[in-house]
Amino acid sequence: MIYRFRVILDNDTEEDVFRDLEIRETDTMEDLHNIITQSFGFDGLEMASFYISDDEWNQGEEIAMFDMSEGLNKVKMMSTSIIKDITHEASPKLIYVYDFLNMWTFYVELAEIVEESVGTDYPNLMFVHGQIPDEAPEKVFEADTDSDDFNAFEDDIDVDDYSDLDFDENWN
Repeated sequence: MIYRFRVILDNDTEEDVFRDLEIRETDTMEDLHNIITQSFGFDGLEMASFYISDDEWNQGEEIAMFDMSEGLNKVKMMSTSIIKDITHEASPKLIYVYDFLNMWTFYVELAEIVEESVGTDYPNLMFVHGQIPDEAPEKVFEADTDSDDFNAFEDDIDVDDYSDLDFDENWN
């Protein structure tokens, strides 16, 4: 079977930027990563991860390009994760982050599952809409400023003035 995805750039520009693509359900998440980077004009050399998402696009479990966990937690890897095992009709949404320094963020949604077409090479870029901006859209993270925890560490301690701190500066 063929999975058709719509991949939408998370941006606040006037024009929507998205790509529609097709890929075999038995391909890996790394194959999906490759077609996404190619379709948006990236070189594919930066770190990236997929995140399983719920209906409200909340970020869930990570499917990583490389295992950076140092053995602490088992991480799903793009190269060994099959698309149909990660996303399907019951769980059609993913978040894809490319280049963790610039945080290019995309919403990836399974649009439909169809039969394979004879004579079509997969993965297949079906449709292109909009041009990707020169720089990743800036993310705005809003803190809950009404929370007491937000200012929990604000006090009048001067961290450069050791005389007020209760420890021996030359203990070693």
